Amino acid sequence: MLKIALINMCVIGAALAGAPAFAAEVNDYPTEARADYVYVCMKTNGETRDILKRCSCSIDVIASLLPYDRFVAAETVVSMDQAIGQIGTMFRNSPQAKATSDELRRAQAEAEVRCF
Repeated sequence: MLKIALINMCVIGAALAGAPAFAAEVNDYPTEARADYVYVCMKTNGETRDILKRCSCSIDVIASLLPYDRFVAAETVVSMDQAIGQIGTMFRNSPQAKATSDELRRAQAEAEVRCF
């Protein structure tokens, strides 16, 4: 009986030891990026406590669906898509750029459904 309890404690301890590493992998968005998103979201939607809660939820949902490097790439593509001239045209006509921006839009749509 004592042997089983000891084995269970070791298994639980190993699982807990691995938890911070997993959390670090899932939470790869820097605090500054999250704060910037919430700031812009609040400026767009209103500066109330309720909107703060909803905007914070929104970036958490996006972060759960999209790794930070893909989020940055998608935001870059979206901003370049708005550019005029040859560079803007190049981004608007690129299948890879369209796929990248679509991925961000899907994550934002999911965040909208869950949080707003």
